[in-house]
Amino acid sequence: MAIVVVGGHSRNVGKTSVVAGLIRALPEMGWTAFKITQFGHGVCSANGEPCDCETASHSVAVSEERWDGTTREGLTDSARYLEAGARRSFWVRTRMGQLAEAMPRVRKEIAAAGNVVIESNSVLRFLRPDIYLSVLDPGTEDFKDSARLYLDRADAVLVPDGVVGAPAWKNVSLRLLEGTPVLRIAPPDYVTEAVVDFLRERLVAVRKQ
Repeated sequence: MAIVVVGGHSRNVGKTSVVAGLIRALPEMGWTAFKITQFGHGVCSANGEPCDCETASHSVAVSEERWDGTTREGLTDSARYLEAGARRSFWVRTRMGQLAEAMPRVRKEIAAAGNVVIESNSVLRFLRPDIYLSVLDPGTEDFKDSARLYLDRADAVLVPDGVVGAPAWKNVSLRLLEGTPVLRIAPPDYVTEAVVDFLRERLVAVRKQ
Protein backbone atom coordinates (compact mmCIF):
# COMPACT_ATOMS: atom_id res chain seq x y z
CA MET A 1 0.00 0.00 0.00
CA ALA A 2 1.19 3.51 -0.82
CA ILE A 3 -0.05 6.79 0.63
CA VAL A 4 0.34 9.93 -1.49
CA VAL A 5 -0.57 13.36 -0.12
CA VAL A 6 -1.11 16.37 -2.37
CA GLY A 7 -1.10 19.75 -0.63
CA GLY A 8 -0.80 23.34 -1.72
CA HIS A 9 -0.26 26.84 -0.41
CA SER A 10 -3.72 28.24 -1.12
CA ARG A 11 -7.15 27.58 -2.58
CA ASN A 12 -7.61 27.32 -6.34
CA VAL A 13 -3.99 26.51 -7.18
CA GLY A 14 -4.81 23.18 -8.83
CA LYS A 15 -4.62 20.64 -5.98
CA THR A 16 -7.83 18.83 -6.94
CA SER A 17 -6.83 18.82 -10.62
CA VAL A 18 -3.47 17.29 -9.70
CA VAL A 19 -5.13 14.56 -7.61
CA ALA A 20 -7.59 13.77 -10.40
CA GLY A 21 -4.74 13.78 -12.90
CA LEU A 22 -2.71 11.30 -10.86
CA ILE A 23 -5.72 9.01 -10.52
CA ARG A 24 -6.35 9.17 -14.26
CA ALA A 25 -2.67 8.65 -15.18
CA LEU A 26 -2.15 5.68 -12.84
CA PRO A 27 -5.36 3.61 -12.98
CA GLU A 28 -3.48 0.44 -12.09
CA MET A 29 -3.05 1.79 -8.55
CA GLY A 30 -6.77 1.37 -7.80
CA TRP A 31 -6.83 4.58 -5.77
CA THR A 32 -8.99 5.41 -2.78
CA ALA A 33 -9.11 9.20 -2.58
CA PHE A 34 -9.76 11.62 0.27
CA LYS A 35 -10.60 15.33 0.18
CA ILE A 36 -10.06 16.99 3.57
CA THR A 37 -11.74 20.32 4.20
CA GLN A 38 -11.52 22.37 7.39
CA PHE A 39 -14.21 25.01 7.77
CA GLY A 40 -14.06 28.21 9.78
CA HIS A 41 -16.54 29.45 12.37
CA GLY A 42 -20.14 29.67 11.18
CA VAL A 43 -19.90 26.87 8.62
CA CYS A 44 -21.40 23.44 9.26
CA SER A 45 -19.07 20.47 8.81
CA ALA A 46 -22.02 18.25 7.97
CA ASN A 47 -22.68 19.93 4.63
CA GLY A 48 -20.34 22.91 4.27
CA GLU A 49 -23.20 25.39 4.46
CA PRO A 50 -23.40 28.50 6.69
CA CYS A 51 -24.94 27.79 10.08
CA ASP A 52 -24.98 28.93 13.68
CA CYS A 53 -24.89 25.47 15.24
CA GLU A 54 -22.29 24.75 17.89
CA THR A 55 -23.17 21.15 18.74
CA ALA A 56 -20.50 18.49 18.82
CA SER A 57 -22.39 16.47 16.19
CA HIS A 58 -21.64 19.13 13.61
CA SER A 59 -17.89 19.35 14.23
CA VAL A 60 -16.89 16.38 12.04
CA ALA A 61 -18.39 14.62 9.03
CA VAL A 62 -16.97 11.90 6.80
CA SER A 63 -18.99 10.77 3.81
CA GLU A 64 -18.33 8.47 0.89
CA GLU A 65 -18.92 10.14 -2.45
CA ARG A 66 -21.26 8.69 -5.05
CA TRP A 67 -21.32 9.36 -8.79
CA ASP A 68 -23.76 8.01 -11.35
CA GLY A 69 -21.09 7.73 -14.03
CA THR A 70 -22.78 10.08 -16.45
CA THR A 71 -23.23 13.69 -15.32
CA ARG A 72 -19.98 15.65 -15.30
CA GLU A 73 -21.33 19.14 -14.77
CA GLY A 74 -21.05 20.60 -11.28
CA LEU A 75 -19.15 17.67 -9.78
CA THR A 76 -17.81 18.11 -6.25
CA ASP A 77 -14.05 17.72 -5.83
CA SER A 78 -14.47 14.28 -4.31
CA ALA A 79 -16.79 13.23 -7.15
CA ARG A 80 -14.15 14.39 -9.62
CA TYR A 81 -11.88 11.73 -8.14
CA LEU A 82 -14.45 9.05 -9.02
CA GLU A 83 -14.87 10.49 -12.50
CA ALA A 84 -11.08 10.26 -12.91
CA GLY A 85 -11.16 6.58 -12.00
CA ALA A 86 -10.81 6.27 -8.21
CA ARG A 87 -12.38 3.13 -6.76
CA ARG A 88 -13.69 5.01 -3.73
CA SER A 89 -13.72 8.65 -2.65
CA PHE A 90 -14.34 10.30 0.71
CA TRP A 91 -15.02 13.89 1.73
CA VAL A 92 -13.78 14.66 5.24
CA ARG A 93 -15.09 17.87 6.80
CA THR A 94 -14.10 19.27 10.18
CA ARG A 95 -14.06 22.56 11.95
CA MET A 96 -10.75 24.38 11.72
CA GLY A 97 -8.22 22.75 14.03
CA GLN A 98 -10.36 19.68 14.73
CA LEU A 99 -9.03 17.25 12.14
CA ALA A 100 -7.81 14.97 14.95
CA GLU A 101 -11.44 14.05 15.65
CA ALA A 102 -11.85 12.70 12.12
CA MET A 103 -8.60 10.74 12.00
CA PRO A 104 -9.88 7.48 13.57
CA ARG A 105 -12.39 7.13 10.70
CA VAL A 106 -9.81 8.21 8.14
CA ARG A 107 -7.27 5.68 9.44
CA LYS A 108 -9.92 2.96 9.35
CA GLU A 109 -10.70 3.66 5.70
CA ILE A 110 -7.01 3.87 4.81
CA ALA A 111 -6.37 0.48 6.43
CA ALA A 112 -9.16 -1.05 4.34
CA ALA A 113 -7.91 0.53 1.11
CA GLY A 114 -5.14 -0.34 -1.29
CA ASN A 115 -3.35 2.76 -2.50
CA VAL A 116 -4.45 6.11 -1.11
CA VAL A 117 -4.22 9.69 -2.35
CA ILE A 118 -5.21 12.52 0.01
CA GLU A 119 -5.75 16.19 -0.80
CA SER A 120 -4.62 18.04 2.32
CA ASN A 121 -1.72 19.73 4.08
CA SER A 122 -2.94 19.33 7.65
CA VAL A 123 -3.15 15.53 7.48
CA LEU A 124 0.66 15.52 7.61
CA ARG A 125 0.35 16.27 11.31
CA PHE A 126 -1.16 12.81 11.81
CA LEU A 127 0.52 10.55 9.28
CA ARG A 128 3.70 10.27 7.27
CA PRO A 129 2.90 9.52 3.65
CA ASP A 130 5.18 7.72 1.25
CA ILE A 131 5.10 10.76 -1.07
CA TYR A 132 4.11 14.37 -0.41
CA LEU A 133 3.62 16.72 -3.36
CA SER A 134 3.11 20.45 -2.77
CA VAL A 135 1.35 22.57 -5.40
CA LEU A 136 2.70 26.14 -5.52
CA ASP A 137 1.45 28.97 -7.74
CA PRO A 138 3.64 32.11 -7.72
CA GLY A 139 0.65 34.03 -9.08
CA THR A 140 -1.30 33.49 -5.84
CA GLU A 141 -0.22 35.63 -2.89
CA ASP A 142 -1.89 33.74 -0.04
CA PHE A 143 0.30 31.14 1.67
CA LYS A 144 -1.39 28.88 4.24
CA ASP A 145 0.35 28.27 7.53
CA SER A 146 -0.12 24.53 7.04
CA ALA A 147 1.68 24.65 3.69
CA ARG A 148 4.52 26.68 5.17
CA LEU A 149 4.85 24.32 8.13
CA TYR A 150 5.36 21.23 5.96
CA LEU A 151 7.15 22.78 3.00
CA ASP A 152 10.45 21.10 3.84
CA ARG A 153 8.76 17.69 3.81
CA ALA A 154 7.78 17.93 0.14
CA ASP A 155 9.25 15.22 -2.07
CA ALA A 156 8.56 17.51 -5.04
CA VAL A 157 6.85 20.81 -5.70
CA LEU A 158 4.50 21.23 -8.65
CA VAL A 159 4.56 24.68 -10.19
CA PRO A 160 3.05 26.34 -13.28
CA ASP A 161 5.90 27.04 -15.73
CA GLY A 162 8.28 25.14 -13.44
CA VAL A 163 9.54 28.25 -11.61
CA VAL A 164 9.34 28.62 -7.82
CA GLY A 165 9.13 31.92 -5.99
CA ALA A 166 7.00 35.01 -5.61
CA PRO A 167 7.92 38.33 -4.02
CA ALA A 168 4.44 38.46 -2.48
CA TRP A 169 5.08 35.32 -0.41
CA LYS A 170 5.85 36.89 2.94
CA ASN A 171 7.76 34.99 5.61
CA VAL A 172 8.28 32.00 3.32
CA SER A 173 11.85 30.76 3.06
CA LEU A 174 12.43 29.04 -0.26
CA ARG A 175 15.65 27.66 1.20
CA LEU A 176 13.41 24.96 2.64
CA LEU A 177 13.09 23.67 -0.93
CA GLU A 178 16.80 23.45 -1.73
CA GLY A 179 17.39 20.15 -3.48
CA THR A 180 13.66 19.45 -3.86
CA PRO A 181 12.61 18.54 -7.43
CA VAL A 182 10.51 21.21 -9.14
CA LEU A 183 8.07 19.80 -11.68
CA ARG A 184 5.95 21.78 -14.11
CA ILE A 185 2.16 21.49 -14.17
CA ALA A 186 -0.10 23.01 -16.76
CA PRO A 187 -3.87 23.17 -17.30
CA PRO A 188 -6.07 21.64 -18.44
CA ASP A 189 -4.49 18.27 -17.56
CA TYR A 190 -2.09 19.60 -14.89
CA VAL A 191 -0.27 16.29 -14.49
CA THR A 192 2.54 16.13 -17.02
CA GLU A 193 4.59 13.11 -18.06
CA ALA A 194 7.40 14.33 -15.81
CA VAL A 195 5.08 14.29 -12.78
CA VAL A 196 3.83 10.80 -13.61
CA ASP A 197 7.37 9.50 -14.18
CA PHE A 198 8.49 11.00 -10.86
CA LEU A 199 5.61 9.37 -9.00
CA ARG A 200 6.17 5.99 -10.66
CA GLU A 201 9.86 6.04 -9.70
CA ARG A 202 9.07 6.96 -6.10
CA LEU A 203 6.39 4.29 -5.85
CA VAL A 204 8.85 1.67 -7.09
CA ALA A 205 11.32 2.82 -4.42
CA VAL A 206 8.60 2.60 -1.76
CA ARG A 207 7.78 -0.98 -2.73
CA LYS A 208 11.46 -1.96 -2.41
CA GLN A 209 11.74 -0.63 1.14
